[in-house]
Amino acid sequence: MFELRTWGNPLVKAKDPEMFNVEKVKLAGAGVELPRMFPIEQRFAAESVEDLEGTIRSQVAEHDRARPVSGKRIAVTVGSRGIAQLDRIVIALVGALAEHGAKPFVVPAMGSHGGGTAEGQRQVLAEYGVTEETVGAPVISSMETVVITELPDGTPVHFDAEAAQADSVVVLGRVKPHTDFRGSHESGLAKMIGIGLGKHKGAATLHRHGFEKFDTLIPEVAQAALAVAPFEFGVAVVENAYENIARLELVPTERMLEREAELLAEAKSLMPKLLMSDIDVLVVDEIGKDISGAGMDPNITGRAPVNADKFHATPVKRIVVLGLTEHTNGNACGLGLADVTTQGCVDQIEFGSFYTNSLTSGVPDGARIPMALANDRDAIVAALHLTRGPQESPAKVVRIRNTLSMPRVEVSEAYAQEVAEHPDMTALGDPHDWDFDTDGRLPKLPPIH
Repeated sequence: MFELRTWGNPLVKAKDPEMFNVEKVKLAGAGVELPRMFPIEQRFAAESVEDLEGTIRSQVAEHDRARPVSGKRIAVTVGSRGIAQLDRIVIALVGALAEHGAKPFVVPAMGSHGGGTAEGQRQVLAEYGVTEETVGAPVISSMETVVITELPDGTPVHFDAEAAQADSVVVLGRVKPHTDFRGSHESGLAKMIGIGLGKHKGAATLHRHGFEKFDTLIPEVAQAALAVAPFEFGVAVVENAYENIARLELVPTERMLEREAELLAEAKSLMPKLLMSDIDVLVVDEIGKDISGAGMDPNITGRAPVNADKFHATPVKRIVVLGLTEHTNGNACGLGLADVTTQGCVDQIEFGSFYTNSLTSGVPDGARIPMALANDRDAIVAALHLTRGPQESPAKVVRIRNTLSMPRVEVSEAYAQEVAEHPDMTALGDPHDWDFDTDGRLPKLPPIH
């Protein structure tokens, strides 16, 4: 009846997919009906940087006039997050440094991502278009670290061994709210220094402190590293709700932590959100590490594996996750925060990278497997069943592609009046039935670009 998979995919799987069908488990027979949906636009602040290459070239040139880079062998960090136009940024940055006589090379700075292996991390960068051929510089991927200093409590500060041998380091990162803690420095340059450049060893060491300490630990580690390692400057990226770059700024080393705190406040003001008053069922087409460190952003869903009381969002009763992104490479981190998923989503999981990431972070909650139904239709019906109360009322359902693609979403007819009356929501079409294929699967909603 069952087969046991190996570490690469260890979940027990039923050979008969029909056992996952909602009718088999007596849910569909309860009279649950899928509401009709209609597309809407949510509007957010949309300022953006028009000339990425020109902005980078001019800022590097200004830095070079004050602090020449000629002759320096410079490590440029590149992480695993799906930063908008990441390949263009890295290509322009490496090119600008080379134009001024530097010898840049790229190092992956992503903690334990990519399965915690050098080749896995090189592959993550390649999938973002960052290769030796595209950037015109070496990509040196290694999991080896050196301890460059210690915190007052004796915690070692690990640092990428290749970067440690460079003449200087340029730390590139997106500044945004973190998915597991709140502080003056969350996701950004400080975290790239402490956890990204710390590789697997450094990430595991810091995560053993627990996320409740990260609000002070992350800037403390970054400050300690900045004091002893030869950093050239930082490049901070802030995105708007449309996955466009709102700010691209070269940050001097001596102001890196101060400026990052200011940019984090700006990033929070630009974040998208669900503008509805409340949601019965949130359907998420895909989650992934390229979307959010938590797979789906708790700043959007209101669900976090730790410090959940610090995340305030539109109330959601049930969440359905239908699948994983291509670039997450089977890492289903955050799936455990959903209530229902599909067997197809579970089959996409590569448990090696999934569990490596979860074990490193020390947070098992996001690695749990929710109720898995046979297909998308059954999963959504199951979630609707779980929200039914004693009084029947039209179901409030919202469907998103992922927690980055927020300007264009679909909502059920129950929101018609709310959308019509909201100044930042507009209906884009008429109500329609769900577009399931003969196997009960949905095509993903289109990306916002």
